[in-house]
Amino acid sequence: MMGRRGSIRTALALGLLAAPLACLPAHAAWKLVTRGQPVEVAKGKLSVTPGEDWNRSTSRPVKKSEVWTLDGGPLNELYFVSGLAPGETLFKDRDKKKNPLPRMGANMLLTDIPDFFESSTRIALQTSLFEVDRMEPTIFAGHPGIAFSFSYGIQQSPVVRKGIAAATLVDGQLYLISFIAPAIYYFDRDLPKAQAVIASAKL
Repeated sequence: MMGRRGSIRTALALGLLAAPLACLPAHAAWKLVTRGQPVEVAKGKLSVTPGEDWNRSTSRPVKKSEVWTLDGGPLNELYFVSGLAPGETLFKDRDKKKNPLPRMGANMLLTDIPDFFESSTRIALQTSLFEVDRMEPTIFAGHPGIAFSFSYGIQQSPVVRKGIAAATLVDGQLYLISFIAPAIYYFDRDLPKAQAVIASAKL
């Protein structure tokens, strides 16, 4: 069960509780992830060791993904993808006929990942207000990877969200961790905690 009720009340007052990126069903339950213990995520090979206690959703946007939060998805969201294969989508494809999500390409390069993330997010949230701010090479989970930062908004919502992500491709499969939070207060407050989780990633 998630605590920090004061944070939730503050968020309500600021109008921050718009839908997060990895939308989960209303019946989603949560389990505690204890700090300092390595844990496999998204039913794959990717593992992390959190420096803080996080809440882990029992529902998954796609089979190879997982969502964590500190105070609730709209306030801070870690999104894990472990072993996404060519032909699969980054998020749940809710409107396959009219507005399908892009599918991972068989020949995807590291430099293609930010664009794949951006186009998937734009369609998932039905927004054109998305900007990748920075891209740079990195080592992620012990492999050559790419790190990028971004910001986005949703039409008819005053809330701007900021995020970071790191990803790699191993044997043609995508491994990724992203962190998203409102630009007001929560992103800066929780960024070091998210960066520590990303830095701990192993394959």
